Amino acid sequence: MPDRGRGFGETATSFQHHQVREVQASVAKTHFSQLLDEVERGATIVVLRHGRRVARIVPDPERRLRDHRAALGDLAKLGQQVRKRNGPVTAEDIVSSIHEGHKY
Repeated sequence: MPDRGRGFGETATSFQHHQVREVQASVAKTHFSQLLDEVERGATIVVLRHGRRVARIVPDPERRLRDHRAALGDLAKLGQQVRKRNGPVTAEDIVSSIHEGHKY
């Protein structure tokens, strides 16, 4: 269901876990840089001219794949550093540390 008031007076819908926004061409022209920032974060922008869809701006799948792989690599390195510093940690240890100091 469309959602009004998302920053530039456009509509927004959710499509397969991706944010899809419709923006008038005049608004897209004025706020192009901000729209590109949103696309970089995973949004899809549909550009309308006189209420008709004329273009779609989508994230680059190759860049997103590289970013995801880099993030997974960083997490793996962090895990190695934590294990090297603290030794092996069990799931029970993690849960226990989360609840440490809680009063039930």
